Amino acid sequence: MLTRRSTIGLLAAAATLPTRALANVAPPLSEVRESLAKRFADIGTAGTFVGYKTDDYMIILSDKERSAEPRLPASTFKTPNSLIALETGVVKDPDKDVFPWDGVKRDIEAWNNDHTLRSAIAVSAVPVYQEIARRIGQERMQKYVDLFEYGNRDIGGGIDQFWLTGNLRIDPMDQIDFVDRLRRRALPISKRSQDLVCDILPVTKVGSSIIRAKSGLTGKEQGSLGWMVGWAEKDDARTVFALNMDCREPRHIADRMTLTQACLADIGAI
Repeated sequence: MLTRRSTIGLLAAAATLPTRALANVAPPLSEVRESLAKRFADIGTAGTFVGYKTDDYMIILSDKERSAEPRLPASTFKTPNSLIALETGVVKDPDKDVFPWDGVKRDIEAWNNDHTLRSAIAVSAVPVYQEIARRIGQERMQKYVDLFEYGNRDIGGGIDQFWLTGNLRIDPMDQIDFVDRLRRRALPISKRSQDLVCDILPVTKVGSSIIRAKSGLTGKEQGSLGWMVGWAEKDDARTVFALNMDCREPRHIADRMTLTQACLADIGAI
């Protein structure tokens, strides 16, 4: 039986591994559009975009190579981290439980405040999520990363560093698979935790469309890799997407969302 999740896997296999034989399976719908890849080149960088149009079981991607390459998730891991925090009771209420500022002055001013889970994900407050990970602990974190089948499932490198500088890796196709299960409330955890995380995800409005997405950015030592992962809502249509790009210049950090919107518009998702 083909579930929606296995269908995404088959689409990914066909899109990124075109020589793989898929016995007894109808040809999956996938399309590579060079015009999407050109958008990265036009701003002087390299990257990849993958969009999954859920109603059509259609994956549209910019390339076959980079879209299959596992990389550090950086702050896109705040999405599963939030789910695990709620599911384990480390956070009971995303609007009432407060993480006090530790008093360490950091370059990003918004981090130098007390935060709830909602406000922390809005400003991508790394210190708050590092504290959350420490409270979850290695054993429980591994349990849920395995349960989610998230990326390579390797949380080596430090309980508060594994998604930033450690061993965890995930490719855009797996990002889409994870986010689509969250969107459908199909992860093997409580519906409450999934409802709450979907509610606190940052929202960007584009005309009558809505983008719910989490950004990510690795440090310079890890290549300044930028992410944008989430889904777009246009009327009743839903498109799950993942973008990553090399942020070679400071302006490229803002370009993560600019390019995301451009690529989503190109494929009719917003």
